Amino acid sequence: MATIPSLPSRDDMLRMARGTTDITGQLLDTAGNLTRIAINTLDPRDGSGQELLRVLRETTAGLAEASASPQAQEAFYRIVDTLTRLGTSGAPLAVHPVSEPAQALLAAIGESLLPVLDTVGPAIEELAAVLGELIEATSPVLPTAAGLAAGLLLALVPPIRVAAQVLRDSSPELRRIADALTAAVAPLLPLQVALAERAATVGADLVKAALPPLADLTEAAAATTKAARPVLLAGEELLVAGLERLQPRLLSGASHAGRVARAAAVRVSAALSPAEDRAVVLTATTA
Repeated sequence: MATIPSLPSRDDMLRMARGTTDITGQLLDTAGNLTRIAINTLDPRDGSGQELLRVLRETTAGLAEASASPQAQEAFYRIVDTLTRLGTSGAPLAVHPVSEPAQALLAAIGESLLPVLDTVGPAIEELAAVLGELIEATSPVLPTAAGLAAGLLLALVPPIRVAAQVLRDSSPELRRIADALTAAVAPLLPLQVALAERAATVGADLVKAALPPLADLTEAAAATTKAARPVLLAGEELLVAGLERLQPRLLSGASHAGRVARAAAVRVSAALSPAEDRAVVLTATTA
């Protein structure tokens, strides 16, 4: 026979009543705060509330009209279809046995790349800034380069179209070629796998044997570079000083070459252009 549960005690009843009262008070305070926020936002004294409601009404009406257009409906359909396909194909991939090693590989790559990214981060930022300055400096040439690229792409369209047509017409022959290659290569795959395993083993042993001498060579090269640093700096100083001395001569030579090229262009243009009719001046003398 089931036992009848005991009734809550007086202390339990008081505690439940106090908890309910506190919760109710907090809910009422929250509702009051929300009411004051709505009143402050939609205050009709300066017309801001009415203007906000008008803007919201017009915006929602525009969105409703735009969402009913055929283009929006087609976009919604594509989004839903894409999400459906992702859900259908993603669920088997998530439980596939390959997913676990793939996740482990991604985690290992992420953990290995974080220190590398932290190290090269400042250099990448500096490189991005320099590239931005370079793009800004070469901006006058970009439209011409874009026009040339567009012309080149347009010139490539006909041969690509012809090649696609030829491949489309030759699909049976391509299928025969693929079948023949598959039949020829398939028996060699196990042998290739075995050879690859042996090559990997030999390569690993070679790397293990070569790492200690390479480390010694690197340390020796670092010590040599550290010892020869003053000589390298002196050579760099001499090179920079020589370039600074040659700079005026180079600029003068470039300016002179530019003047010569400009004069030659003027002469060639004058020689190729038709000769202008020269005016004939007649003078009359009285006897």
